[in-house]
Amino acid sequence: MTGTGHRAPGRAARTAERRAHADYTGGVYGSMLAASVIVGAGTLGSFPRLEMVLLLLLTGGVFWIAHVHAQLFGARLAQRSPDRHVVLRACREEWTIVKAAVPPAAAVAVSPVLGLGVQGTQWFALSVAVAGQVGWSVAAARRAGAGRRLMALSAVVNLVLGLVILSCKLWLKH
Repeated sequence: MTGTGHRAPGRAARTAERRAHADYTGGVYGSMLAASVIVGAGTLGSFPRLEMVLLLLLTGGVFWIAHVHAQLFGARLAQRSPDRHVVLRACREEWTIVKAAVPPAAAVAVSPVLGLGVQGTQWFALSVAVAGQVGWSVAAARRAGAGRRLMALSAVVNLVLGLVILSCKLWLKH
């Protein structure tokens, strides 16, 4: 605080700026990616739970790196070299891709406690991923200042996309 009782610009201003620039669409993408990984892994046979958890987290991490790379070396930064702050901001902005993989991975990890077999585990994790996809889409719409109708539309569209992924799992099993 300064002598006048006002906060000096600094950490609080940077935090507010980071929140203003938060983009939850990476969470939508990451949740859809996790659902796709679960479907793909489920069609190849039964994976041990630890392998599925690692597959979800590592896939999220690889796609996070790919998105950071695309942001840093894409057209908008082609004219200048990114500095440390630009790199860290890109890493933060894309981190929701990794965060979106955590709930489905956690669902796989806790599935034995719930008494779920391999098929039950896959359906549980897939449901968590689709729920995350819908949740992230609503959060992204809300952060963008969308009204209730647009947030509901975003939720419905992402639910339909999630159901398409669920349908792929059913179709691939038959």
